[in-house]
Amino acid sequence: MTDLSRILPEFPIGQPQYARLLPAIERQQLTTTDLLTLDVADIGRRTQLPLLDVKRLCNAVLDALHADLGVSDKQQQQQQQQQQQQQPEREDDETKDPVAGVRKSKGDNNKTSTLKHTVPELAAKWRTISTLDEGLDRALGGGVPTGYITEITGESGAGKTQLLLTLLLACQLPPSLGGLGRSALYVSTEAPLSTVRLSQMLRNHPRLRDLDPSQRPSLDGIVSAATPDLESQDHILSFQVPVEVARRGVGLVVLDSVAANYRVEFERRGPGGGGGGGAGGLAARSNELVRLGRLLHDLATQHDLAVVVSNQVADRFPSLSALPLPTPTPAPLRSTLPYGVRQQLQSTQESPLASRSRGRIVPDLDVEPTSSIPVSATSTSEEEAAAAVAVRSSMPEPPPPENLHLGGHQHSHPALLLDHQQRWFTGWGDDPAYGDGHGLALKTPSLGLVWSTQIAARVALLRRPVYGRGRAVASPVASRDAERGDSGEEAGEGGGAMLRSWRRWMKVVFAPHVAPSGCGLDGAVEFEVTMAGLRAVERKGKGKGKRKANAASAAA
Repeated sequence: MTDLSRILPEFPIGQPQYARLLPAIERQQLTTTDLLTLDVADIGRRTQLPLLDVKRLCNAVLDALHADLGVSDKQQQQQQQQQQQQQPEREDDETKDPVAGVRKSKGDNNKTSTLKHTVPELAAKWRTISTLDEGLDRALGGGVPTGYITEITGESGAGKTQLLLTLLLACQLPPSLGGLGRSALYVSTEAPLSTVRLSQMLRNHPRLRDLDPSQRPSLDGIVSAATPDLESQDHILSFQVPVEVARRGVGLVVLDSVAANYRVEFERRGPGGGGGGGAGGLAARSNELVRLGRLLHDLATQHDLAVVVSNQVADRFPSLSALPLPTPTPAPLRSTLPYGVRQQLQSTQESPLASRSRGRIVPDLDVEPTSSIPVSATSTSEEEAAAAVAVRSSMPEPPPPENLHLGGHQHSHPALLLDHQQRWFTGWGDDPAYGDGHGLALKTPSLGLVWSTQIAARVALLRRPVYGRGRAVASPVASRDAERGDSGEEAGEGGGAMLRSWRRWMKVVFAPHVAPSGCGLDGAVEFEVTMAGLRAVERKGKGKGKRKANAASAAA
Protein backbone atom coordinates (compact mmCIF):
# COMPACT_ATOMS: atom_id res chain seq x y z
CA MET A 1 0.00 0.00 0.00
CA THR A 2 3.05 2.22 -0.12
CA ASP A 3 1.98 3.61 -3.52
CA LEU A 4 -1.30 5.14 -2.30
CA SER A 5 0.36 8.35 -1.17
CA ARG A 6 2.17 8.63 -4.50
CA ILE A 7 -0.87 7.91 -6.67
CA LEU A 8 -3.37 9.90 -4.56
CA PRO A 9 -1.48 12.46 -2.47
CA GLU A 10 -4.76 14.08 -1.35
CA PHE A 11 -6.33 10.88 -0.07
CA PRO A 12 -7.27 11.23 3.64
CA ILE A 13 -5.23 8.33 4.99
CA GLY A 14 -5.16 9.98 8.43
CA GLN A 15 -8.88 9.64 9.02
CA PRO A 16 -9.76 7.07 11.71
CA GLN A 17 -11.89 4.87 9.44
CA TYR A 18 -8.92 4.45 7.07
CA ALA A 19 -5.94 4.69 9.43
CA ARG A 20 -6.84 1.50 11.26
CA LEU A 21 -7.12 -0.46 8.00
CA LEU A 22 -3.87 0.57 6.34
CA PRO A 23 -1.41 -1.30 8.64
CA ALA A 24 -3.03 -4.66 7.88
CA ILE A 25 -3.10 -3.87 4.16
CA GLU A 26 0.57 -2.86 4.19
CA ARG A 27 1.54 -6.10 5.93
CA GLN A 28 -0.03 -8.03 3.05
CA GLN A 29 1.76 -5.74 0.54
CA LEU A 30 -1.46 -4.83 -1.24
CA THR A 31 -1.19 -2.01 -3.75
CA THR A 32 -3.77 0.44 -5.00
CA THR A 33 -4.25 -1.75 -8.04
CA ASP A 34 -5.08 -4.70 -5.79
CA LEU A 35 -7.77 -2.70 -4.01
CA LEU A 36 -9.37 -1.85 -7.34
CA THR A 37 -9.13 -5.26 -8.99
CA LEU A 38 -9.35 -7.90 -6.26
CA ASP A 39 -12.64 -9.02 -4.80
CA VAL A 40 -13.56 -7.59 -1.40
CA ALA A 41 -13.86 -11.11 0.03
CA ASP A 42 -10.31 -11.95 -1.09
CA ILE A 43 -8.92 -8.79 0.49
CA GLY A 44 -10.81 -9.48 3.71
CA ARG A 45 -9.58 -13.07 3.82
CA ARG A 46 -5.95 -11.95 3.43
CA THR A 47 -6.11 -9.02 5.85
CA GLN A 48 -8.68 -10.39 8.34
CA LEU A 49 -10.51 -7.06 8.23
CA PRO A 50 -14.29 -6.51 8.25
CA LEU A 51 -15.71 -6.74 4.76
CA LEU A 52 -17.79 -3.58 5.11
CA ASP A 53 -14.75 -1.54 6.12
CA VAL A 54 -12.71 -2.97 3.23
CA LYS A 55 -15.53 -2.23 0.79
CA ARG A 56 -15.81 1.32 2.12
CA LEU A 57 -12.06 1.85 1.65
CA CYS A 58 -12.10 0.45 -1.90
CA ASN A 59 -15.01 2.69 -2.85
CA ALA A 60 -13.24 5.71 -1.37
CA VAL A 61 -10.09 4.97 -3.37
CA LEU A 62 -12.14 4.54 -6.54
CA ASP A 63 -13.98 7.83 -5.96
CA ALA A 64 -10.69 9.61 -5.30
CA LEU A 65 -9.27 8.30 -8.59
CA HIS A 66 -12.39 9.41 -10.45
CA ALA A 67 -12.10 12.87 -8.93
CA ASP A 68 -8.42 13.04 -9.85
CA LEU A 69 -9.18 12.08 -13.45
CA GLY A 70 -12.16 14.44 -13.67
CA VAL A 71 -14.82 11.79 -14.25
CA SER A 72 -16.52 11.71 -10.84
CA ASP A 73 -20.26 12.24 -10.46
CA LYS A 74 -19.77 15.22 -8.14
CA GLN A 75 -17.62 17.07 -10.65
CA GLN A 76 -20.08 16.30 -13.42
CA GLN A 77 -22.91 17.74 -11.33
CA GLN A 78 -20.91 20.90 -10.62
CA GLN A 79 -20.11 21.32 -14.32
CA GLN A 80 -23.74 20.75 -15.20
CA GLN A 81 -24.86 23.45 -12.76
CA GLN A 82 -22.32 25.91 -14.16
CA GLN A 83 -23.42 25.22 -17.72
CA GLN A 84 -27.08 25.63 -16.79
CA GLN A 85 -26.32 28.99 -15.19
CA GLN A 86 -24.28 30.24 -18.16
CA GLN A 87 -26.51 28.99 -20.97
CA PRO A 88 -30.07 30.36 -21.27
CA GLU A 89 -32.99 27.98 -21.22
CA ARG A 90 -34.04 26.84 -24.68
CA GLU A 91 -37.64 25.94 -25.28
CA ASP A 92 -36.92 23.72 -28.26
CA ASP A 93 -35.28 20.36 -27.58
CA GLU A 94 -32.05 20.02 -29.49
CA THR A 95 -29.24 17.58 -29.50
CA LYS A 96 -25.74 18.97 -29.76
CA ASP A 97 -22.86 17.26 -31.45
CA PRO A 98 -21.17 14.82 -29.04
CA VAL A 99 -17.81 16.04 -30.36
CA ALA A 100 -18.47 19.40 -28.66
CA GLY A 101 -18.44 17.67 -25.29
CA VAL A 102 -22.14 18.24 -24.26
CA ARG A 103 -25.09 16.10 -25.21
CA LYS A 104 -28.78 16.76 -24.35
CA SER A 105 -31.56 14.31 -24.98
CA LYS A 106 -35.11 15.26 -25.94
CA GLY A 107 -37.49 15.51 -23.01
CA ASP A 108 -34.61 15.48 -20.47
CA ASN A 109 -33.05 18.92 -20.41
CA ASN A 110 -31.67 18.61 -16.89
CA LYS A 111 -29.39 15.63 -17.51
CA THR A 112 -26.14 16.51 -19.28
CA SER A 113 -23.09 14.28 -19.82
CA THR A 114 -19.82 16.20 -19.88
CA LEU A 115 -16.49 14.95 -21.18
CA LYS A 116 -13.24 15.92 -19.52
CA HIS A 117 -11.62 16.70 -22.88
CA THR A 118 -13.39 17.24 -26.17
CA VAL A 119 -12.10 15.96 -29.47
CA PRO A 120 -11.03 19.43 -30.71
CA GLU A 121 -9.11 20.00 -27.48
CA LEU A 122 -7.30 16.68 -27.80
CA ALA A 123 -6.52 17.36 -31.45
CA ALA A 124 -5.12 20.78 -30.56
CA LYS A 125 -2.80 19.24 -27.95
CA TRP A 126 -1.54 16.50 -30.29
CA ARG A 127 2.14 16.97 -31.15
CA THR A 128 4.47 14.74 -33.15
CA ILE A 129 8.10 14.86 -34.25
CA SER A 130 8.64 14.14 -37.92
CA THR A 131 11.17 11.67 -39.29
CA LEU A 132 11.77 14.10 -42.19
CA ASP A 133 10.33 11.55 -44.64
CA GLU A 134 6.72 11.40 -45.77
CA GLY A 135 6.62 7.62 -46.12
CA LEU A 136 7.95 6.96 -42.63
CA ASP A 137 5.74 9.65 -41.11
CA ARG A 138 2.69 8.12 -42.77
CA ALA A 139 3.45 4.73 -41.20
CA LEU A 140 3.93 6.34 -37.76
CA GLY A 141 0.71 8.33 -37.92
CA GLY A 142 2.48 11.66 -38.41
CA GLY A 143 5.67 10.96 -36.48
CA VAL A 144 6.75 10.21 -32.93
CA PRO A 145 4.10 11.56 -30.50
CA THR A 146 4.76 13.55 -27.35
CA GLY A 147 3.57 12.34 -23.98
CA TYR A 148 4.48 8.70 -24.67
CA ILE A 149 7.46 6.34 -24.50
CA THR A 150 8.37 5.03 -27.95
CA GLU A 151 10.83 2.19 -28.42
CA ILE A 152 12.95 1.69 -31.54
CA THR A 153 14.18 -1.90 -31.57
CA GLY A 154 16.24 -3.87 -34.05
CA GLU A 155 19.47 -5.71 -34.52
CA SER A 156 22.83 -4.06 -34.99
CA GLY A 157 23.06 -2.17 -38.28
CA ALA A 158 19.31 -1.86 -38.77
CA GLY A 159 19.38 1.95 -38.52
CA LYS A 160 18.24 2.65 -34.95
CA THR A 161 20.82 5.33 -34.20
CA GLN A 162 20.29 6.92 -37.62
CA LEU A 163 16.60 7.36 -36.84
CA LEU A 164 17.38 8.78 -33.41
CA LEU A 165 19.81 11.33 -34.83
CA THR A 166 17.17 12.41 -37.34
CA LEU A 167 14.69 12.98 -34.52
CA LEU A 168 17.25 15.08 -32.62
CA LEU A 169 17.39 17.49 -35.56
CA ALA A 170 13.69 17.38 -36.41
CA CYS A 171 12.69 18.28 -32.85
CA GLN A 172 14.26 21.72 -33.28
CA LEU A 173 12.17 22.55 -36.35
CA PRO A 174 9.09 24.77 -35.93
CA PRO A 175 5.73 22.97 -35.66
CA SER A 176 4.81 23.99 -39.20
CA LEU A 177 7.78 21.95 -40.50
CA GLY A 178 7.17 18.85 -38.39
CA GLY A 179 9.03 19.68 -35.20
CA LEU A 180 8.36 21.14 -31.77
CA GLY A 181 10.61 24.18 -31.82
CA ARG A 182 12.39 22.85 -28.73
CA SER A 183 15.80 21.44 -27.93
CA ALA A 184 16.63 17.74 -27.52
CA LEU A 185 18.46 15.67 -24.91
CA TYR A 186 20.54 12.62 -25.87
CA VAL A 187 21.56 10.11 -23.17
CA SER A 188 24.02 7.51 -24.44
CA THR A 189 24.95 4.27 -22.71
CA GLU A 190 27.40 2.88 -25.28
CA ALA A 191 28.91 5.21 -27.88
CA PRO A 192 28.98 9.01 -27.50
CA LEU A 193 26.88 11.33 -29.63
CA SER A 194 28.09 11.31 -33.25
CA THR A 195 28.38 15.02 -34.04
CA VAL A 196 30.10 14.23 -37.34
CA ARG A 197 27.06 12.30 -38.55
CA LEU A 198 24.72 15.09 -37.39
CA SER A 199 26.72 17.66 -39.36
CA GLN A 200 26.58 15.40 -42.42
CA MET A 201 22.78 15.20 -42.17
CA LEU A 202 22.50 18.97 -41.85
CA ARG A 203 24.57 19.47 -45.00
CA ASN A 204 22.83 16.86 -47.16
CA HIS A 205 19.18 16.65 -46.13
CA PRO A 206 17.05 18.66 -48.59
CA ARG A 207 14.59 19.76 -45.89
CA LEU A 208 17.35 21.11 -43.64
CA ARG A 209 20.10 22.57 -45.77
CA ASP A 210 17.94 25.20 -47.50
CA LEU A 211 16.20 26.51 -44.38
CA ASP A 212 16.56 30.00 -43.03
CA PRO A 213 19.31 30.19 -40.39
CA SER A 214 16.73 31.16 -37.76
CA GLN A 215 14.76 27.93 -38.41
CA ARG A 216 17.66 25.61 -39.22
CA PRO A 217 18.55 23.05 -36.51
CA SER A 218 22.02 23.14 -35.01
CA LEU A 219 24.21 21.11 -32.71
CA ASP A 220 23.75 23.77 -30.03
CA GLY A 221 20.17 22.61 -29.60
CA ILE A 222 21.24 19.10 -28.55
CA VAL A 223 22.35 18.32 -25.00
CA SER A 224 24.21 15.03 -24.53
CA ALA A 225 25.14 12.98 -21.49
CA ALA A 226 27.02 9.70 -21.14
CA THR A 227 26.03 6.97 -18.67
CA PRO A 228 28.63 4.19 -18.76
CA ASP A 229 27.02 2.18 -15.94
CA LEU A 230 23.65 1.64 -14.32
CA GLU A 231 24.45 3.75 -11.27
CA SER A 232 25.30 6.85 -13.30
CA GLN A 233 22.30 6.25 -15.56
CA ASP A 234 19.95 6.15 -12.59
CA HIS A 235 21.45 9.33 -11.10
CA ILE A 236 21.32 11.30 -14.36
CA LEU A 237 17.77 10.28 -15.24
CA SER A 238 16.47 10.87 -11.72
CA PHE A 239 18.12 14.20 -10.89
CA GLN A 240 19.91 15.89 -13.79
CA VAL A 241 17.49 15.19 -16.64
CA PRO A 242 14.42 16.77 -14.95
CA VAL A 243 16.43 19.91 -14.21
CA GLU A 244 17.69 20.21 -17.79
CA VAL A 245 14.23 19.55 -19.19
CA ALA A 246 12.69 22.34 -17.10
CA ARG A 247 15.53 24.81 -17.73
CA ARG A 248 16.02 24.34 -21.47
CA GLY A 249 12.48 23.44 -22.50
CA VAL A 250 13.50 20.05 -23.88
CA GLY A 251 10.97 18.46 -26.22
CA LEU A 252 12.71 15.13 -26.88
CA VAL A 253 14.61 12.78 -24.56
CA VAL A 254 16.53 9.97 -26.28
CA LEU A 255 18.03 7.01 -24.42
CA ASP A 256 20.41 4.99 -26.60
CA SER A 257 20.24 2.21 -25.60
CA VAL A 258 18.06 1.13 -22.71
CA ALA A 259 19.32 -2.45 -22.46
CA ALA A 260 23.10 -1.94 -22.47
CA ASN A 261 23.65 -1.15 -18.79
CA TYR A 262 21.08 -3.69 -17.59
CA ARG A 263 22.78 -6.45 -19.53
CA VAL A 264 26.13 -5.61 -17.97
CA GLU A 265 24.71 -5.26 -14.47
CA PHE A 266 22.42 -8.29 -14.28
CA GLU A 267 23.10 -10.77 -17.09
CA ARG A 268 26.91 -10.79 -17.24
CA ARG A 269 27.47 -10.88 -13.50
CA GLY A 270 28.84 -14.13 -12.14
CA PRO A 271 27.19 -16.31 -9.50
CA GLY A 272 29.16 -14.58 -6.76
CA GLY A 273 28.43 -11.09 -8.01
CA GLY A 274 25.74 -10.30 -5.51
CA GLY A 275 22.45 -11.45 -6.94
CA GLY A 276 23.11 -11.17 -10.62
CA GLY A 277 21.66 -14.55 -11.52
CA GLY A 278 18.64 -16.61 -10.64
CA ALA A 279 15.25 -15.47 -9.49
CA GLY A 280 16.72 -12.79 -7.25
CA GLY A 281 18.48 -11.12 -10.15
CA LEU A 282 15.38 -11.23 -12.34
CA ALA A 283 13.24 -9.73 -9.59
CA ALA A 284 15.75 -6.94 -8.98
CA ARG A 285 15.97 -6.16 -12.68
CA SER A 286 12.18 -6.14 -13.00
CA ASN A 287 11.90 -3.61 -10.18
CA GLU A 288 14.53 -1.41 -11.81
CA LEU A 289 12.75 -1.56 -15.16
CA VAL A 290 9.41 -0.64 -13.62
CA ARG A 291 11.00 2.31 -11.83
CA LEU A 292 12.70 3.45 -15.04
CA GLY A 293 9.45 3.19 -16.97
CA ARG A 294 7.59 5.22 -14.35
CA LEU A 295 10.33 7.88 -14.37
CA LEU A 296 10.30 8.26 -18.15
CA HIS A 297 6.50 8.25 -18.26
CA ASP A 298 6.35 11.05 -15.69
CA LEU A 299 8.81 13.09 -17.74
CA ALA A 300 6.76 12.59 -20.90
CA THR A 301 3.41 13.51 -19.37
CA GLN A 302 4.44 16.34 -17.07
CA HIS A 303 6.55 18.21 -19.65
CA ASP A 304 4.65 17.12 -22.79
CA LEU A 305 7.79 15.75 -24.43
CA ALA A 306 8.57 12.66 -26.46
CA VAL A 307 10.69 9.91 -24.91
CA VAL A 308 12.37 7.64 -27.46
CA VAL A 309 14.54 4.71 -26.41
CA SER A 310 16.45 2.25 -28.54
CA ASN A 311 16.56 -1.39 -27.58
CA GLN A 312 18.72 -4.31 -28.56
CA VAL A 313 17.46 -7.72 -29.63
CA ALA A 314 18.42 -11.30 -28.89
CA ASP A 315 18.14 -14.39 -31.04
CA ARG A 316 15.04 -16.49 -30.55
CA PHE A 317 15.55 -20.21 -31.07
CA PRO A 318 12.87 -22.77 -31.93
CA SER A 319 11.35 -24.72 -29.07
CA LEU A 320 9.36 -27.91 -28.80
CA SER A 321 7.92 -27.24 -25.35
CA ALA A 322 4.73 -25.57 -26.58
CA LEU A 323 3.67 -28.57 -28.64
CA PRO A 324 1.64 -31.51 -27.32
CA LEU A 325 3.22 -34.80 -26.43
CA PRO A 326 4.33 -36.39 -29.69
CA THR A 327 3.13 -39.46 -31.43
CA PRO A 328 6.28 -40.50 -33.32
CA THR A 329 5.70 -40.67 -37.04
CA PRO A 330 6.99 -43.70 -38.94
CA ALA A 331 9.94 -43.01 -41.18
CA PRO A 332 8.17 -43.64 -44.55
CA LEU A 333 5.37 -41.21 -43.71
CA ARG A 334 7.64 -38.50 -42.32
CA SER A 335 9.84 -38.64 -45.37
CA THR A 336 6.87 -37.74 -47.57
CA LEU A 337 6.04 -34.56 -45.65
CA PRO A 338 7.57 -31.32 -46.95
CA TYR A 339 10.40 -29.85 -44.97
CA GLY A 340 8.54 -26.60 -44.28
CA VAL A 341 5.52 -28.49 -42.87
CA ARG A 342 7.72 -30.54 -40.58
CA GLN A 343 9.42 -27.36 -39.39
CA GLN A 344 6.03 -25.85 -38.54
CA LEU A 345 5.10 -28.93 -36.54
CA GLN A 346 8.38 -28.98 -34.66
CA SER A 347 9.03 -25.33 -33.81
CA THR A 348 7.43 -22.36 -32.16
CA GLN A 349 8.98 -19.03 -31.33
CA GLU A 350 10.43 -18.81 -27.86
CA SER A 351 12.51 -16.37 -25.85
CA PRO A 352 14.48 -17.10 -22.67
CA LEU A 353 11.60 -15.62 -20.66
CA ALA A 354 9.13 -17.94 -22.37
CA SER A 355 11.20 -20.98 -21.55
CA ARG A 356 11.05 -20.11 -17.87
CA SER A 357 7.26 -19.78 -17.96
CA ARG A 358 6.84 -23.54 -18.15
CA GLY A 359 8.17 -26.22 -15.86
CA ARG A 360 8.03 -29.24 -18.09
CA ILE A 361 10.27 -31.13 -20.52
CA VAL A 362 8.96 -32.49 -23.77
CA PRO A 363 10.85 -35.18 -25.68
CA ASP A 364 12.10 -34.67 -29.19
CA LEU A 365 9.66 -35.19 -32.04
CA ASP A 366 12.18 -36.74 -34.38
CA VAL A 367 12.64 -39.98 -32.38
CA GLU A 368 12.62 -42.98 -34.66
CA PRO A 369 10.41 -45.90 -33.51
CA THR A 370 12.50 -48.62 -31.91
CA SER A 371 11.78 -51.92 -30.25
CA SER A 372 11.91 -50.27 -26.82
CA ILE A 373 8.89 -48.07 -27.65
CA PRO A 374 5.47 -49.73 -27.42
CA VAL A 375 3.68 -50.32 -30.67
CA SER A 376 0.61 -48.43 -29.46
CA ALA A 377 2.73 -45.30 -28.97
CA THR A 378 4.12 -45.39 -32.48
CA SER A 379 1.16 -46.52 -34.57
CA THR A 380 -0.30 -43.54 -36.43
CA SER A 381 -2.38 -43.79 -39.55
CA GLU A 382 -1.55 -41.76 -42.61
CA GLU A 383 -5.01 -40.14 -42.59
CA GLU A 384 -4.56 -38.79 -39.05
CA ALA A 385 -1.15 -37.34 -39.87
CA ALA A 386 -2.45 -35.74 -43.05
CA ALA A 387 -5.39 -34.21 -41.17
CA ALA A 388 -2.98 -32.67 -38.67
CA VAL A 389 -1.06 -30.76 -41.34
CA ALA A 390 -3.43 -30.35 -44.29
CA VAL A 391 -5.86 -27.85 -42.77
CA ARG A 392 -3.85 -24.89 -41.46
CA SER A 393 -4.65 -21.19 -41.36
CA SER A 394 -2.26 -18.39 -42.14
CA MET A 395 -1.12 -18.45 -38.51
CA PRO A 396 -0.19 -21.78 -36.86
CA GLU A 397 -2.80 -22.59 -34.23
CA PRO A 398 -1.81 -23.82 -30.78
CA PRO A 399 -2.51 -27.44 -29.88
CA PRO A 400 -5.66 -28.31 -27.90
CA PRO A 401 -5.38 -28.28 -24.11
CA GLU A 402 -6.33 -31.93 -23.66
CA ASN A 403 -2.97 -32.97 -25.15
CA LEU A 404 -0.92 -31.19 -22.50
CA HIS A 405 -0.89 -33.91 -19.85
CA LEU A 406 2.48 -34.92 -18.55
CA GLY A 407 2.46 -37.25 -15.62
CA GLY A 408 -1.13 -36.40 -14.75
CA HIS A 409 -0.46 -32.64 -14.53
CA GLN A 410 -2.69 -30.23 -16.46
CA HIS A 411 -0.96 -27.12 -17.83
CA SER A 412 -2.34 -23.84 -19.10
CA HIS A 413 -3.75 -23.55 -22.56
CA PRO A 414 -0.87 -23.10 -25.03
CA ALA A 415 -2.51 -20.02 -26.52
CA LEU A 416 -1.95 -18.29 -23.17
CA LEU A 417 1.75 -19.10 -23.00
CA LEU A 418 4.29 -16.38 -23.64
CA ASP A 419 5.99 -18.13 -26.54
CA HIS A 420 2.69 -18.06 -28.44
CA GLN A 421 1.67 -14.52 -27.48
CA GLN A 422 5.02 -12.80 -27.95
CA ARG A 423 4.87 -12.97 -31.74
CA TRP A 424 2.32 -10.14 -31.68
CA PHE A 425 4.22 -7.68 -29.48
CA THR A 426 7.89 -8.37 -30.26
CA GLY A 427 7.84 -7.60 -33.98
CA TRP A 428 9.18 -10.98 -35.09
CA GLY A 429 7.35 -14.25 -35.67
CA ASP A 430 3.84 -13.04 -36.55
CA ASP A 431 4.33 -14.30 -40.11
CA PRO A 432 4.18 -18.12 -40.46
CA ALA A 433 6.65 -17.89 -43.35
CA TYR A 434 9.41 -16.67 -41.01
CA GLY A 435 12.45 -18.86 -41.00
CA ASP A 436 11.33 -20.62 -44.18
CA GLY A 437 13.62 -19.04 -46.73
CA HIS A 438 12.72 -15.39 -46.21
CA GLY A 439 16.09 -14.56 -44.65
CA LEU A 440 14.60 -12.98 -41.49
CA ALA A 441 15.86 -14.64 -38.34
CA LEU A 442 13.62 -14.57 -35.29
CA LYS A 443 14.54 -11.94 -32.72
CA THR A 444 13.22 -10.85 -29.34
CA PRO A 445 13.64 -7.33 -27.89
CA SER A 446 15.78 -7.29 -24.78
CA LEU A 447 14.54 -6.78 -21.21
CA GLY A 448 11.59 -9.12 -21.70
CA LEU A 449 7.91 -8.75 -21.02
CA VAL A 450 8.37 -6.42 -18.04
CA TRP A 451 9.83 -3.67 -20.20
CA SER A 452 7.24 -4.25 -22.93
CA THR A 453 4.54 -3.22 -20.45
CA GLN A 454 6.32 0.07 -19.70
CA ILE A 455 6.36 1.46 -23.24
CA ALA A 456 3.44 2.84 -25.23
CA ALA A 457 4.71 2.13 -28.75
CA ARG A 458 7.22 -0.24 -30.31
CA VAL A 459 8.75 0.26 -33.74
CA ALA A 460 10.84 -2.60 -35.11
CA LEU A 461 13.55 -2.07 -37.71
CA LEU A 462 14.11 -5.22 -39.76
CA ARG A 463 16.86 -5.99 -42.22
CA ARG A 464 17.57 -8.76 -44.71
CA PRO A 465 20.77 -9.43 -46.66
CA VAL A 466 20.84 -9.16 -50.43
CA TYR A 467 23.26 -11.54 -52.11
CA GLY A 468 24.82 -11.30 -55.53
CA ARG A 469 27.34 -13.23 -57.58
CA GLY A 470 30.84 -12.22 -56.58
CA ARG A 471 33.47 -11.29 -59.11
CA ALA A 472 36.86 -11.95 -57.62
CA VAL A 473 40.05 -11.29 -59.61
CA ALA A 474 41.79 -14.60 -60.18
CA SER A 475 45.51 -14.95 -59.59
CA PRO A 476 47.86 -15.41 -62.60
CA VAL A 477 48.51 -19.03 -61.63
CA ALA A 478 44.78 -19.76 -61.48
CA SER A 479 44.29 -18.02 -64.84
CA ARG A 480 46.96 -20.19 -66.50
CA ASP A 481 45.41 -23.31 -64.96
CA ALA A 482 42.00 -22.29 -66.26
CA GLU A 483 43.39 -21.74 -69.76
CA ARG A 484 44.89 -25.24 -69.71
CA GLY A 485 41.52 -26.65 -68.58
CA ASP A 486 42.72 -27.52 -65.08
CA SER A 487 39.70 -26.36 -63.05
CA GLY A 488 40.74 -26.48 -59.40
CA GLU A 489 39.08 -25.05 -56.32
CA GLU A 490 40.86 -21.71 -56.72
CA ALA A 491 39.39 -21.22 -60.16
CA GLY A 492 35.90 -21.65 -58.79
CA GLU A 493 36.29 -19.07 -56.04
CA GLY A 494 34.49 -15.80 -56.58
CA GLY A 495 31.59 -17.38 -58.45
CA GLY A 496 29.43 -18.02 -55.39
CA ALA A 497 26.91 -15.77 -53.71
CA MET A 498 28.37 -12.82 -51.84
CA LEU A 499 26.77 -10.20 -49.62
CA ARG A 500 25.97 -7.21 -51.81
CA SER A 501 23.76 -4.96 -49.64
CA TRP A 502 21.00 -4.90 -47.04
CA ARG A 503 17.28 -4.23 -47.30
CA ARG A 504 15.64 -2.55 -44.31
CA TRP A 505 12.02 -2.15 -43.19
CA MET A 506 10.28 -0.16 -40.49
CA LYS A 507 7.36 -1.91 -38.82
CA VAL A 508 4.93 -0.54 -36.21
CA VAL A 509 4.40 -3.40 -33.75
CA PHE A 510 1.94 -1.62 -31.44
CA ALA A 511 1.08 2.00 -30.73
CA PRO A 512 -1.80 3.91 -29.12
CA HIS A 513 -2.32 6.33 -32.01
CA VAL A 514 -1.80 4.25 -35.14
CA ALA A 515 -2.69 0.73 -36.25
CA PRO A 516 0.05 -1.94 -36.42
CA SER A 517 1.76 -2.49 -39.74
CA GLY A 518 0.39 -6.00 -40.10
CA CYS A 519 1.61 -9.53 -40.47
CA GLY A 520 5.23 -9.98 -41.48
CA LEU A 521 6.43 -7.39 -43.97
CA ASP A 522 3.04 -6.77 -45.59
CA GLY A 523 2.52 -3.30 -44.15
CA ALA A 524 6.12 -2.48 -43.29
CA VAL A 525 7.80 0.49 -44.97
CA GLU A 526 11.08 -0.20 -46.70
CA PHE A 527 13.75 2.45 -46.26
CA GLU A 528 17.40 3.04 -46.94
CA VAL A 529 20.14 4.87 -45.07
CA THR A 530 21.68 7.72 -47.06
CA MET A 531 24.00 10.59 -46.27
CA ALA A 532 20.93 12.71 -45.54
CA GLY A 533 19.39 10.16 -43.16
CA LEU A 534 16.55 7.71 -43.66
CA ARG A 535 14.54 7.66 -46.87
CA ALA A 536 11.55 5.48 -47.70
CA VAL A 537 11.77 3.26 -50.78
CA GLU A 538 8.85 2.17 -52.95
CA ARG A 539 9.51 -1.05 -54.83
CA LYS A 540 7.57 -2.37 -57.79
CA GLY A 541 7.86 -5.93 -58.96
CA LYS A 542 10.08 -8.62 -57.57
CA GLY A 543 13.71 -7.82 -57.10
CA LYS A 544 13.42 -4.41 -58.75
CA GLY A 545 12.95 -1.21 -56.87
CA LYS A 546 11.93 2.28 -57.72
CA ARG A 547 12.38 5.09 -55.25
CA LYS A 548 9.35 7.20 -54.61
CA ALA A 549 9.03 10.19 -56.85
CA ASN A 550 10.18 12.97 -54.60
CA ALA A 551 12.06 15.84 -56.09
CA ALA A 552 13.62 16.75 -52.77
CA SER A 553 14.80 13.21 -52.17
CA ALA A 554 16.13 12.94 -55.70
CA ALA A 555 18.10 16.11 -55.16
CA ALA A 556 19.76 14.50 -52.17
